Amino acid sequence: MIIVRLTGGLGNQMFQYAAARRLAHVNNTALKLDISHFESNLARTYALDDFNIRATIAPPEEVAQFNGREKIRRFKQIAHSLRLHPDWKWVTQKSRYFDPTILMLTGNVYLDGAWQSEQYFRDIVAILRAELTVRNEPTALNRTVCEQIRQVEAVSLHIRRGDYVTNSNTLRMHGLCSIEYYHSALRLLVEKIPSPQFFVFSDDPDWAREYLKLDYPTTFISHNGADKHYEDLRLMSQCRHHIIANSSFSWWGAWLCSYQNKIVFAPRQWFQEYEYDIHDIIPAEWQLV
Repeated sequence: MIIVRLTGGLGNQMFQYAAARRLAHVNNTALKLDISHFESNLARTYALDDFNIRATIAPPEEVAQFNGREKIRRFKQIAHSLRLHPDWKWVTQKSRYFDPTILMLTGNVYLDGAWQSEQYFRDIVAILRAELTVRNEPTALNRTVCEQIRQVEAVSLHIRRGDYVTNSNTLRMHGLCSIEYYHSALRLLVEKIPSPQFFVFSDDPDWAREYLKLDYPTTFISHNGADKHYEDLRLMSQCRHHIIANSSFSWWGAWLCSYQNKIVFAPRQWFQEYEYDIHDIIPAEWQLV
């Protein structure tokens, strides 16, 4: 069995699910989700129940053996005395960089980490693109927007603000993509796509309308709201091309797009706080700006 600890917002949870789903697939075993983190972190909620995932929620008694995680991080040698079941491998992410040893894990595994690299699940792309689809039919308005997207050379453009602005720790770590970044990506895109139509997604649509001025047809998507962020993700994935923010949410909007000739632009500076080789996060065929 594989159990994965879910944390963060929708995009983060999708990375965690994808890495664990790949491990469950190659080991031909069941996948369960530890969502206990959201009992104490009220800023985020479990967000995968709107998708066609193949996993069940691990009951409290099943994840209780992994209590005291911080102690285990510091004192792995006394894991048995903390009642961590000896048949389980408790695996934490060592760094933000891709760790190939994760791909070879077998048996009962508890995964605790971000796992933000396509390399953890690149060999089950078709499975994930099927399972990370929204379970319910789109609303009438979203169906209309989806039809508009399919009829044009649609480009999703995502502006992430939200806690990147309001939370000083998050801002210090991630920073904000500048308007200059978006205009630079735009200039590169129109060299290849002369007649784009932009669909702008943002958790701060008023700011986006005020500061993002494009000389091309532009639709600002603001009707879904935070409680239906999966609808925005579905619309983003229907666009042919993408200009993403330094955000796992728009990463997935671009990755889930199955258009064969898609162009994706991503910010070169993914983290503000420290130097980081972004190539573990950004797929090789995407373009850095």
